[in-house]
Amino acid sequence: FKITVFYYNPNIYPESEYIKRVNEEKRFISEFNTKYKVDFINGPYESNKFFEMAKGLEKVKEGGERCFRCYELRLRKTAEMAEKGKYDYFTTTLSISPYKNAQKLNEIGEKLSSEYGIRYLYSDFKKKNGYKRSIELSKMYNLYRQNYCGCIYSQAERNEKLKDSINV
Repeated sequence: FKITVFYYNPNIYPESEYIKRVNEEKRFISEFNTKYKVDFINGPYESNKFFEMAKGLEKVKEGGERCFRCYELRLRKTAEMAEKGKYDYFTTTLSISPYKNAQKLNEIGEKLSSEYGIRYLYSDFKKKNGYKRSIELSKMYNLYRQNYCGCIYSQAERNEKLKDSINV
């Protein structure tokens, strides 16, 4: 495969966190590119699109309907880029997380595949200790790992859990 990373995360909050993640991705790719050529496209930071999509779902726990709509928002933009760039496939790395529903991601990917006429590469990267391996690789490559999904709602949920654990 010739790989292009399309970084589209309008859900990330605050914008400084978004920039930090973009820079980390670019750093890793530049180091990794010594062996394999990986292209990088930084999508627009459209937080307004995420907030429009999340309206009415602000109180939904992480892993619920808000997340599913966020998956679709992000995968749809990826499918659009894949169609425009005449790519053979599109996929997502989100399935590496134990907090992300790979079945739902793949369901959305398949639906978008039909809409855009671009094949979707099914994934569940957490299988076969994929998540554990991602932690090992993060340490090996000294990668920044955030402690929340990225959106303001998951950040608030994470902060509340931390506060509760301190108060126990």
